Amino acid sequence: MDYFVFVITPLVFLFLCGFGRVFLSIWLKPKLQERVLKQQGIRGRSYNLLVGDMKEFIKQITEAWSKPINLNHQIVPRVDPFTLDNVLKYGEISYCWAGTRPRLILKDPELMKEVLANKQGHFQKPPINPLILILSRGLATLEGEQWSKRRRMINHAFHLEKLKGMIPAFALSCGEMIEQWKKMATDLQSSCEIDVWPQIQKLTADAISRTAFGSSYEQGKKIFELQKELITLTIEAMQSLYIPV
Repeated sequence: MDYFVFVITPLVFLFLCGFGRVFLSIWLKPKLQERVLKQQGIRGRSYNLLVGDMKEFIKQITEAWSKPINLNHQIVPRVDPFTLDNVLKYGEISYCWAGTRPRLILKDPELMKEVLANKQGHFQKPPINPLILILSRGLATLEGEQWSKRRRMINHAFHLEKLKGMIPAFALSCGEMIEQWKKMATDLQSSCEIDVWPQIQKLTADAISRTAFGSSYEQGKKIFELQKELITLTIEAMQSLYIPV
């Protein structure tokens, strides 16, 4: 009997500790954070156990991408309908839930500038699905010294004078695309319908290839196809459920 008690008691203790830790991370801590945000006057959706706002995010973006985009400059409802809906409902400073973590949304330009220009390390990126880190190790996912070093490396490429020098390459890429469209219409000897989305993707890739590598899209076609596949996999990873602890 004493041996039984000796074995069971630690197991019960470990179970209670594990349960308490899980309860703290998936319910108590998020609810306390939600309370603190509301006390500061910041509004947002109520916390849903484990999934947060992931279901609503996937629902809205799937619905937006299922319909053709209108021919105007109002692209936000298509690109990020969830954030737009959150701002319209809860204000320019609001929050949403990425799993068990609250995520602050800022639309105020001055606050956005403060966050993006801050060099003291006070603003860290939110935790990312580990699958995304496997697929992408770019500037958007780096932190600290790695981010700073990579930023310095690419910064000179975006100086105004550098961009001005790229205009002839941009014009050449646009001209080739237009000539291709004209040829398609001539071959059919009538008006024709063109799916511009893949054409614009090709135009962007061609412009990047000419300005950055001195070649064309056709010369690096295989690389761009692999990049496109990588982007698709990354988007799928972004939409998958990841619960940070």
